[in-house]
Amino acid sequence: MGAPAEARRLDVVPLPLGSGRLELAPLGSFVLEGGTILPELVVGYRHDGPAPPAPQVLVVHALTGSADAAGDWWAPLIGEGRALDLRRFGVLCANLLGGRYGTTGPTSTDPRRGRPYGAAFPEVTPRDQARAQWAVADATGIERFALVTGGSLGGMVALEVALERPHGVDHLLPIAAPAATGPLAIAWNHLQLRLIDHLGTDGLALARQLAMTTYRSEADFEGRFGRQTEPDGRHSVVSYLDHQGRKLVERFDPDTYRILAAAMDRHDIGRGRGGVSAALGRLADAGTRLTGLGIGGDILYGPDQVRALVAEAGAAGVETRYRELHSTKGHDAFLVEWEQLTGILREALGRSG
Repeated sequence: MGAPAEARRLDVVPLPLGSGRLELAPLGSFVLEGGTILPELVVGYRHDGPAPPAPQVLVVHALTGSADAAGDWWAPLIGEGRALDLRRFGVLCANLLGGRYGTTGPTSTDPRRGRPYGAAFPEVTPRDQARAQWAVADATGIERFALVTGGSLGGMVALEVALERPHGVDHLLPIAAPAATGPLAIAWNHLQLRLIDHLGTDGLALARQLAMTTYRSEADFEGRFGRQTEPDGRHSVVSYLDHQGRKLVERFDPDTYRILAAAMDRHDIGRGRGGVSAALGRLADAGTRLTGLGIGGDILYGPDQVRALVAEAGAAGVETRYRELHSTKGHDAFLVEWEQLTGILREALGRSG
């Protein structure tokens, strides 16, 4: 897998998603923004390609993702000759703090009680999650990233990674991620979390179904389903949503979903930093470049929100670009539009074609 030799490891275990292997980095105690101390933070991560001093890329996953970007959800973009060319770049992807796949979260054992944290797991923020990403980088001997990128929640955390250590990031590429989570997205998260609160596992399935209607677009649903029905008489779109709900229940859990969705609600890069403009001024001072990538048809964190981030960054003195994925897939386009993403990633890394 090519993980740097300096990494401190607990174990090597099969990753439950994709084809890769997961490393576990024990990072000691960790203080959250809210003041709670996690006595033993472990982060699951995957590193592919050369170790430093080769340039490094950090890829941050979205809400229910894993560290297996290279073997699963971004596999078409990572590998020899691909956008993130493993002959030239090391690629690090770490499971988010509070997550389900190797990192300390609600399903982890609380060493103080000897049983899983469950609903007692403390609240986390994208800023906490960004500091945990840097802790993994430190443990693996990575001091600087040529590129930090991610979509949705991953894009929010990517912003915080760069703001945590601006001099450690050359180029920042948040995808479908605004400077702060807006009220409509918070409203959708509220409905999902209330379903989980009232219905537990059944609520998680329904929350996923509701989320899927925001991840796609009207054009995508019309093209894929129209008014088709299944042999049992249900509309095909309903059958699809039921299937998506069942799939998530099989691999996730309500408490983890609650922690990660609530972290998205707390996203605001200007909080405690004197506002968005002052926060982005840190990137200008460090010479960090920013490409904001919007997605046409995204109803969650649409192009206008990403353009606003880019405009604020430019006004703060950051070297910026705005790019847009043209797709009928809606918010989830960053998980399917491989050709467009390849060009944008290569551009961000200073390559053409």
